[in-house]
Amino acid sequence: MKILLLEDEFMLRTSIEEYLEASSHQVIGFNNGLEVLEILKNETFDLLLLDINVPKLNGLELLKELNTLEIVIPTIFISANLDIEDISCAFDLGACDYLKKPFHLKELGIRIARVKREQAIKSSSHMLLSKKYYFSKDDNLLFFNNSSQTLTKKQLQILTLLCENIGVIVDFEKFRSYVWNSEPVDNATIRAEISRFRKSLKEDFISNIKGVGYKIDKYFSL
Repeated sequence: MKILLLEDEFMLRTSIEEYLEASSHQVIGFNNGLEVLEILKNETFDLLLLDINVPKLNGLELLKELNTLEIVIPTIFISANLDIEDISCAFDLGACDYLKKPFHLKELGIRIARVKREQAIKSSSHMLLSKKYYFSKDDNLLFFNNSSQTLTKKQLQILTLLCENIGVIVDFEKFRSYVWNSEPVDNATIRAEISRFRKSLKEDFISNIKGVGYKIDKYFSL
């Protein structure tokens, strides 16, 4: 992976760079957020490792600016900051993970491997949904034990929307817009349609987030 590291502690930055490069990653280190912001306007990376308390533009402010610019890159925060509000803010801004200092370099490697695996599954044409179900994004087909499943038009639309937002809650308004073409259907109708779909599944991989919506969690085979 091509990794951008934002860390203003020289010894720690050097240690991380050496460890990750020994693990076959390409790492480019920086010590201030403003410089990183300018770099990311013109250069792409597979992963960002961001400290929070760095000069000129802190890690949280940096990720907020990137979101404004619609620059979306998987991000892990590495910080000694234990403030729950900052941790919550990091995840609200779209961070994949938050690793508290001090940490073992091997643990960082494990977290990076997990993010890499998640991204591979998310971008794969075959998206694994459960032990025996997967969805082919190329063919718009749901498979169970490698056999394609028959879905209604609405079931396929529901599944496609959820797979496009894997690991993220899809609220009722999004279902209304995508599946019902913004028709004035109520939430009870949406719930009933999704409930019928879930009952037809041999393995239920759709989670109901009560009062909010539905989601499909990221699934990894063991």
